[in-house]
Amino acid sequence: MAALDTGARRHPSSILSCFALLLFIATLFLFSALRRSFSPDGLSVGVQPSALKRDVPGEGYCDYSSGNWIRDRSSVIPRYDSSCKEIFKGWNCISNGKSNYRELLQWRWKPSGCDILPLDPVHFLRRFRNKSIGFVGDSLNRNMFVSLFCMLRKVYVGEVRKWRPAGADRGFTFVRNNLTVAYHRTNLLARYGSWSASSDGGALESLGFKQGYRVDVDVPEHTWAEALPFHDIIIFNTGHWWWAPSKFDPIWSPMLFFEKGTPVLPTIPLDVGISITLKHMISYIEERMKSDGIKFFLTQSPRHFEGGEWNQGGSCRRVQPLGIEEVEDFFSLEKNGTNVEVRLVNQHLMKAVKGSSFHILNITHMSEFRADAHPSTTGGKKHEDCMHWCLPGLTDSWIDLLMSLLENLKS
Repeated sequence: MAALDTGARRHPSSILSCFALLLFIATLFLFSALRRSFSPDGLSVGVQPSALKRDVPGEGYCDYSSGNWIRDRSSVIPRYDSSCKEIFKGWNCISNGKSNYRELLQWRWKPSGCDILPLDPVHFLRRFRNKSIGFVGDSLNRNMFVSLFCMLRKVYVGEVRKWRPAGADRGFTFVRNNLTVAYHRTNLLARYGSWSASSDGGALESLGFKQGYRVDVDVPEHTWAEALPFHDIIIFNTGHWWWAPSKFDPIWSPMLFFEKGTPVLPTIPLDVGISITLKHMISYIEERMKSDGIKFFLTQSPRHFEGGEWNQGGSCRRVQPLGIEEVEDFFSLEKNGTNVEVRLVNQHLMKAVKGSSFHILNITHMSEFRADAHPSTTGGKKHEDCMHWCLPGLTDSWIDLLMSLLENLKS
């Protein structure tokens, strides 16, 4: 013991040196922790190592499209609020006073055998720095685009540039992260426009056609043709306009399909037309998109009209998700109901993408339950809106699924 005391008196500088070294290490550790707690972009740091979390690790593929909705009554805080300016007025169910808007926020999709984490917008901004993400399709794809933008805008501090990249209908760049998100509007993907019979006659005129809509199955609509070399990730969709009798009436304003600039003869029905169009558009995209680009096709988003079509008094006033038997009543092909087109479109889509490099973002089945999540009477239209979705709402869960797939592709 005396020897230890003597040694300590002989080398006081050794103790001081050790103490200084420990203090230096502790300071470095503290600085590193603080640095991880703050972002140079003015954001709190998020970590999302795996958006798709398996309940049973190592159990193989998880079908996130199969599952059920679980209600969490403690969860009523929206991921963004009604002040997000990009929310279309008719979809803003909070501001519009939809009776069940609070309940909409309490439902969480639980896939069978795995779990999906909510999108961490801070992680997303960092993960996709210097990237561009495009949504190409109809207003349901815009619904999803707005979900993503509002989530990111909620946490982002800094300049957001509003512009129209690559001919987009609307787009934004989060400048500090150099992340661009954009929406390109197109109803059929293919170019279309009104057609009238020529006084000089022609092949269609000889068959008795006087007017309709010309659809060029092999020509993309100009609104998105420039998007392919611009974006790193693109989510495509189409479907609702194909089965729109109020627009493309089979008698008074039929779809007339053209290929290589000439009419397809004999004329073909709508279901054949959509299949040919999808094959042409997928081939066009595969040839022209970036070699390392990631392509998704969004499956059909379901409508929930009861009692008739949108222009025939159809409504959607439910305040709870449907049960599985009710889902089949709504969407079964055998029952051929008002909303049957959702599964018809998916049949054509699945055949068209087979053998391509597209990834499928399957939101159909999970969305079929959510008859409660449409704007309904609060959509600001003369008819009820049973096609689009309240925001915040269901399409936020679509974004969660998108992030899950992106993370899985990365890993």
